[in-house]
Amino acid sequence: EVHLVESGGGSVLAGESLRLSCAGSGYGYINNCMAWFRQAPGSEREGVAAIYTGDGDTYYPDSVKGRFTISQDNAKRTIYLEMNSLKPEDTGMYYCAALGVCSANDLDAADFQLWGQGTQVTVSS
Repeated sequence: EVHLVESGGGSVLAGESLRLSCAGSGYGYINNCMAWFRQAPGSEREGVAAIYTGDGDTYYPDSVKGRFTISQDNAKRTIYLEMNSLKPEDTGMYYCAALGVCSANDLDAADFQLWGQGTQVTVSS
């Protein structure tokens, strides 16, 4: 059975950090694009980071570059999202996605086939 399971969300103050994890199972983990998206209430799902699990190349939109870092542990079939200097506008449900297309400023949710259930991130000022 195919699974993507996120963990690590929570409530923090502006300027603090959080680390999200996403463990994948039941599909070809290596040599595919995995990504993190976020969605605030009333907004579209926005890509915030992607990684190609074959060579580890990473992709970030300008909105998070320098604050967010995506990484992988292929032995654990897990990707991570380290989020630093969090801002209230980073608040939203964060989703892990797999089997998609990696791009820096054009991460499109429609290009990803697998999704996790999401983990909530709330940043207060």
